[in-house]
Amino acid sequence: MNLLTRRLAWPACVAVAAVCLPGPHAAAVERPDFDAPFGCAEDWSASTRSGHSPSYYSVDFNKEDDDGAPVLASAPGQVTLVRDLGDSSYGQHVVLDHGEGWTTLHAHLQAMYVVEGQRLDQGDVIGLLGTSGGSTGPHLHYEQNLERVNQHAYFDGTQLTYGTTIRSTNCGDVPVVGDWNGDRVSDVGVFRRTAAPTFRRRLPDGTVSRIRLGSSVHLPLTGDWNGDGQSEVGTWSRLARIFTLRGPDGRLQTFRYGGVRDLPVTGDWDGDGRTDVGVYRPRTGAFRLRATDGSLTRYAFGSASVAPVTGDWNGDGRTDVGTYNQRTGTWRLRSTRTGEVTRFRYGGLGRLPVTGDWNGDGRTDVGTWSPSTGRFALRTDTGKVTTRRVSFGRPR
Repeated sequence: MNLLTRRLAWPACVAVAAVCLPGPHAAAVERPDFDAPFGCAEDWSASTRSGHSPSYYSVDFNKEDDDGAPVLASAPGQVTLVRDLGDSSYGQHVVLDHGEGWTTLHAHLQAMYVVEGQRLDQGDVIGLLGTSGGSTGPHLHYEQNLERVNQHAYFDGTQLTYGTTIRSTNCGDVPVVGDWNGDRVSDVGVFRRTAAPTFRRRLPDGTVSRIRLGSSVHLPLTGDWNGDGQSEVGTWSRLARIFTLRGPDGRLQTFRYGGVRDLPVTGDWDGDGRTDVGVYRPRTGAFRLRATDGSLTRYAFGSASVAPVTGDWNGDGRTDVGTYNQRTGTWRLRSTRTGEVTRFRYGGLGRLPVTGDWNGDGRTDVGTWSPSTGRFALRTDTGKVTTRRVSFGRPR
């Protein structure tokens, strides 16, 4: 048995029922809160069959015109396997590790948009549905496994009834930050991944402004696109590699930049008062920052396992780069002027990073948002570290 075969091997199934027995810890280990691996409110047929490998509990997902549909992470996790077996077996497939022995497998993909070691949030795009490997037609072969043993699938806390159609509830909020009213202090908000995705921006007086933009599989952006001192919103489509920036008058500016495995970043790279865009490449751990005139600046800083962050760490008017390790809560902030790197811990497993100028001193601070509580924790360091907590967003 070669290494690849060993990594894909599964425990033997009971011959009579053709069902793998649950692992010894199946009842004791808490199951992640899995959602369907598709966009919010999409309807998908979830089927199986006798003799389905590795067990009856595996799910084959289909819907009309599904070839090329985005496949999403059904729970937060880390990519542990990205493999292409050609015309056999799973073909192009991706495995996510969700902790406590739980993994999910996504097979027969047309394209894979992630790299090994990369951490994904629930709802992030993994790849595109296809018919690679030993498949007779487009579909997603999906598994929920505990200690490598296939388990009966659950979605949104409910045990799947095989042979039925389910509606995806993969509709979680994503944190965003911006200076919504131009007072030079950053405010919080969320991008709500519903069937009609909406930016919900919390103003200093507690009122909420709403802007409809993008789709549930787009990544949200914010920035001062025109230099008027007030943040606006935008999105990036991984599939089309297109940035869409919305101006204060509602007009949209679109342009193509980046690759399908990149992550979008924004910042004022040249200090002209206007926010520019860029991308972070997990495979190489490199930032590629695009100025207004189209010129590029590159920084090799980071790895696949960290999230890119940006901010003006030293208050010189130019945006710097950094990374956040979601597993350890470790921040690494790099000054683009001096190359100096500052390291500290704040946050931890499950929390998503945010950055902003919480006190209006001209320097960007850090913070986190907890998907489980819908609460921001905003850290300000003025010699003494303080934290302000703001509840905003819908807990998952």
